[in-house]
Amino acid sequence: MKPRLIVLIVALTLGGCALGPDYQRPDVAPPAGFRGDAGAAQSALGDQEWRQVYTDPTLQKLIETALSGNLDLKRAFARIEQARATAGATGLVLLPQVSLEADRTRNKQSAQALAFSGINRDLTVNRVSLTATWELDLWGRLRRSTEAAQAELLASEQARRGVAVALIGDLATAYYNLQTLDEQLAITRRTVGTREKFVELTRARHDRGVISGLDVATAEAQAAAARANVPELERQIGLVEDLIGVLLGGWPGEISRATDMHDVAPEPPAGLSSTLLERRPDILQAESAMRAANARVGVAKASLFPRLALTGSFGTASQQLDGLFSTASNAFSFGGNLLQPLLDAERNLYQVDLADARKRDAILAYEQTIKGAFRDVADALIERRKYDEFETEQGARVAALRRADEIALARYRIGFSSYFDVINAERDLFDSELALSAARRNTRLAAVRLYRALGGGWAAADEAVARDGS
Repeated sequence: MKPRLIVLIVALTLGGCALGPDYQRPDVAPPAGFRGDAGAAQSALGDQEWRQVYTDPTLQKLIETALSGNLDLKRAFARIEQARATAGATGLVLLPQVSLEADRTRNKQSAQALAFSGINRDLTVNRVSLTATWELDLWGRLRRSTEAAQAELLASEQARRGVAVALIGDLATAYYNLQTLDEQLAITRRTVGTREKFVELTRARHDRGVISGLDVATAEAQAAAARANVPELERQIGLVEDLIGVLLGGWPGEISRATDMHDVAPEPPAGLSSTLLERRPDILQAESAMRAANARVGVAKASLFPRLALTGSFGTASQQLDGLFSTASNAFSFGGNLLQPLLDAERNLYQVDLADARKRDAILAYEQTIKGAFRDVADALIERRKYDEFETEQGARVAALRRADEIALARYRIGFSSYFDVINAERDLFDSELALSAARRNTRLAAVRLYRALGGGWAAADEAVARDGS
């Protein structure tokens, strides 16, 4: 082939137009701030490492175990490897496809058929050939396919980061739920002890003829009601422990934890709204999917045009092995192939329409993901502030009811209060203590949701994976 023709073909291949639109991020203008955000932020909770947010050493150890053993996260890594292999294979189609073939054939013709022809009825041929095929990417079909595969690889990586963020949030949620159930179980057992002592007191007063048997029966019923809560709380504790075991990538079983709930997530400003678009894995994943859909439009449009492929081969053929690589045995061929689909033209037009529709869907999904993310943050900010206010007021209510319970019991002992005053005060205190425990949990879970909504945690998870070599 003449050098000028080779240069022309390479120039067309490398510099040829790529059909379809080049990717541009849609203009989605986010709001200036989040609803419920106190003011402009200089730092963001989502930028903090999860160890700075979850300071309980036991919880930190659980998160580390989950990041290395959780099966959902491992499956996400496997999907990344699949996407990486697909992207690598797709990129290779831009290069010439070379194959080496060697064969030896032996033919024997009928002696009767060749009796008077003078042709040798035995024929042995040895061949070695090297074949190269190169599709010239004149319309950018292969380049757009590679672009789409790379975008899908990025989407799978962001999906894995999203799994890590969700895993950290789910584990912290389960851990705080477990601590709350422990606290409520301790409150219930303490209440059982208090009510059983009160049963003894009422029996003694009944034996002296001070009160009726109705008071004794009512006190016994109240004690039984408290005892009935114990197995229910123990059931819930077992279920949460089993959930944590699976999140860790292990088997259901008992989970160690701290006995108090002093670990509270900090609440710095939520952060500038624009940073959310660059940090939340689901938004980045949606953008990568949109980029891939945009490239698929180019693939579909390029399929409307003919494909040009160059094919060349060089080899040797000889009846004798010792002459296989001699000059006289050399053979070569070179040609071009132009493929223009005719019968499938209408089908390819529909494929373009399909690719355009999928691109529009991806753009809408991207916008929907952004708005959903801003709602997540706004909801978490409102919950965090209002649950904190509720916890404060509930704490004050519990303190007041404890004083009321002590006063009612003291007055009852000396006969100044009725039995029902004591029962009502003790029941209100028990319910309020359980509500306060739930309020503390809700405050912590709101902080977990805020950290998760801001996309926090995946950067540190990436570092942990790189450090462990997973």
